[in-house]
Amino acid sequence: MTRIIYHMCPAGTWQEAVRAGTYRGTADDLRDGFIHFSTADQIAESARRHRAGQSGLVLIAIESARLGDRLKWEPSRGGALFPHLYGALDPAEVESVCPLPLGPGGDHLFPPLAP
Repeated sequence: MTRIIYHMCPAGTWQEAVRAGTYRGTADDLRDGFIHFSTADQIAESARRHRAGQSGLVLIAIESARLGDRLKWEPSRGGALFPHLYGALDPAEVESVCPLPLGPGGDHLFPPLAP
């Protein structure tokens, strides 16, 4: 399926995970029982719906194949399949982390995204 998937979280939360050597997700992820990821085509809408106006976020990119059978593709918004990670994420599994700033209109400014 999709090669690169994306997750957004506060920069401080990610920094703590790197220090601890494990990331268990945001409060929303902990509540839902999995870490929410999106594809390149889904991430901007996910940001608008769930992180609108939030500054200080980072965008985490990871190759989906690295997650093995911990990653499940499940129907969500409009029946589209979204990647959900069941279990913790090792920061060493991550391909890249970059700031996700807000633009002048309040939407997040995404870097070029790999499919």
